[in-house]
Amino acid sequence: MAENADTDVFLTLPIMPLREVVMFPRSIMPLFVGREASIKAIEVAQASYSKQIFLVTQREPDQEKPEADDLAPVGVVCKVLQMLRLPDGTIKVLFEGMYRAVWQELHEDGHCALASVRRCRENRSRPEEGPALVRATHEALEEYGKNNKKISQEAVLSILSLQDPGALADAVMPHLKVDYRKKQEVLEADDITVRLELTYELLQGEVALSSVEKRIKNRVKVQMERNQREYYLNEQIKAINKEMGRDDDPQAELEEIEQKIKARDMPDEARAKALGEVRKLRSMSPSAAEYTVVRNYVDWILDLPWNDLKQIDINIEKARNILDGEHFGLEKPKERILEYLAVQKLSQGLKGPILCFVGPPGVGKTSLAKSVAHATGRDFVRLSLGGVRDEAEIRGHRRTYVGALPGKIIQSLKRVKYNNPLFCLDEIDKMTSDYRGDPASALLEVLDPEQNNTFMDHYLDLEYDLSKVFFITTANSLHTIPAALLDRMEVIELNSYLETEKRHIARRFLLPRQIREHGIRENNIRISDKTILEIIRSYTREAGVRNLEREIAALCRKTAIRLVEKNDLEQCVTVSCQNLPAMLGVKKFRHGEREDAPQIGVCTGLAYNQRGGEILLVETSIMSGTGHVVTTGQLGDVMTESAKAALSYVRSRAELLGLDPRFHRKVDIHVHVPSGATPKDGPSAGITLATSITSALLGIPVRNDVAMTGEISLRGRVLPIGGLREKLLAARRSGITKVLVPQDNEKDLKEVPAEVLRGLEIVFVEHVDDVLPQALAARAEEIFSGRASASPLCHSLRAEKHSDDSQPAQ
Repeated sequence: MAENADTDVFLTLPIMPLREVVMFPRSIMPLFVGREASIKAIEVAQASYSKQIFLVTQREPDQEKPEADDLAPVGVVCKVLQMLRLPDGTIKVLFEGMYRAVWQELHEDGHCALASVRRCRENRSRPEEGPALVRATHEALEEYGKNNKKISQEAVLSILSLQDPGALADAVMPHLKVDYRKKQEVLEADDITVRLELTYELLQGEVALSSVEKRIKNRVKVQMERNQREYYLNEQIKAINKEMGRDDDPQAELEEIEQKIKARDMPDEARAKALGEVRKLRSMSPSAAEYTVVRNYVDWILDLPWNDLKQIDINIEKARNILDGEHFGLEKPKERILEYLAVQKLSQGLKGPILCFVGPPGVGKTSLAKSVAHATGRDFVRLSLGGVRDEAEIRGHRRTYVGALPGKIIQSLKRVKYNNPLFCLDEIDKMTSDYRGDPASALLEVLDPEQNNTFMDHYLDLEYDLSKVFFITTANSLHTIPAALLDRMEVIELNSYLETEKRHIARRFLLPRQIREHGIRENNIRISDKTILEIIRSYTREAGVRNLEREIAALCRKTAIRLVEKNDLEQCVTVSCQNLPAMLGVKKFRHGEREDAPQIGVCTGLAYNQRGGEILLVETSIMSGTGHVVTTGQLGDVMTESAKAALSYVRSRAELLGLDPRFHRKVDIHVHVPSGATPKDGPSAGITLATSITSALLGIPVRNDVAMTGEISLRGRVLPIGGLREKLLAARRSGITKVLVPQDNEKDLKEVPAEVLRGLEIVFVEHVDDVLPQALAARAEEIFSGRASASPLCHSLRAEKHSDDSQPAQ
């Protein structure tokens, strides 16, 4: 009855909206229905409308209760073939499509929604294309059926038997997995030829998609089969290794290493090298000797911090507080370090000079480097170069050698796990060289900011970037450092500590640390500043404070013994200058002291060495003789030459000083500098030697409260010297009140602490003639008692002039 209905007749049927589903005529489709309105529509259709119902697709599937505007204009009149109620309240319904229909009115009858529907009119354009289009659709359907196993062969054959274009399109569309909007477009097409063209177009798209899916599935299947095969073989290998007593699977371990290499942040060159070595390992037997060598090499590459940088926070104020809190004095080095850190903060980099701390032992070079690391937040790495004589210690050994390893630079970076630590190369002046190479030459590349970004270690045989590493070197002397290496470093000198600085260091740093390490409390021991000064003067002789800390540790041990013996942990032990010998023994050192009274031929000089300043007594004796000059006291070549220059100056000024011009032929002169067992050298005792010789020849004593320092020239000029602050401290310590200093050293007086200058009269001199009146206990008239207008000796060497009438020699 429904198929023969007139196209102009309207039927009223229950309407059921469909979500993302399009029903086609002549097709049978099962649907699960859960909406209450839809269930009522099905029940009404079965009860009152001969099981006929109008199915129409809603435009938006999200609408739970669609209105009239939400429904497509064309749907399908269907017949309910079967209905099954499910336990969850939904129903499963089997529908059969009958014909296309359009709807016009939508109204409610109290039970469900009803619509007035009319069968769609169909027309056919281009009838001559129909057979060709049907044949093309049949061919496409056959190919689609071959690639898509979800459509049965019987269904394909049944559709292929259809020759009517409209029936063919309606039969093909339900089997295509296309968007419901495209299916609705086909359903709404009135022209049968157009409808079949649209169906053929969608079918061709599905055929192409099915072929691609098949190709992908085949490829995935092959890959899965390969993976299953590898898994099976790996499981067999594991079983074999277990039977042979091996705990780990070498191949699985290599796979893990390869994944780590790929995930590691390292240069591409290093990654490619490591992956190549892993491929080499896969073809080796784990028991082979070469296997271990290659495996170690890969581990080294993997463990190095190639691009791992630690976060650095450069805070100048914080760095200043850290340096001041951990080191007393050393103002110049600390200021230079802060300048360096400020530049690094502004430039956001580290490319720049390499710092070299130079100074005597014990002044805090290495500990200052640690403080810089603390101030910048870097890890501290120390490498001692003392006694290193093999280039391989720096660059490593080549892998061809048995037991080869990278150099100390690379080894240290592996331990620290970051590529931007502070690297302290300690005792760089103590390196030597032999037939195994020169390590100092190997350091040229390490310490050159222009080259160390491509540092080549012999073991790695890869370029390694050291430009982010902060290098600080330390040395006691610059004389043994090669010029090329020294040129790459910025030298910062750390001078020896003054006694006042040692006293502050002992009070603020050494004593609290030793109290803490010996398990006593601060109220258990009391040491005055005067006692500390006595320890510095009488029990230590050094530039730094290491021996001073040992003596303080000895006092803490003595204190600990008394506390334990008397079982009184609250006792306070007072250490004074009087009981110091009882605790530390007799005095170990005696600093030079000035003479009690002015002496003839005895002059006080000032000397400087790595341990600090000392006074130097120069003694001169004259004896009847034939002009011999003797110098004793282990004088070096420079000091011996200074004595000769001083004597030559005195001889040139003999007539001005009131001496016989030929006095040197009548006497022997002996110059001695105690202590005889201590080597002495340097030019700064020149004016001291001249004053001592002059005093002995004139018989005028030298003032015992005057000390002097300065180099002498043959013309009697006083030349500048070094170590002025240490020399002035020695003078003040020995009770000297007046110090004669070269005029050119006046600028250096600004670096001398005010407490050292307190009580000292500094006199600047330019000539020995200025020195003698200040040093000798006599007036200038008594000293320079000779003829001031004496003619130079060179005049007496000229030949006498002849009379005018004399004839010249023929």
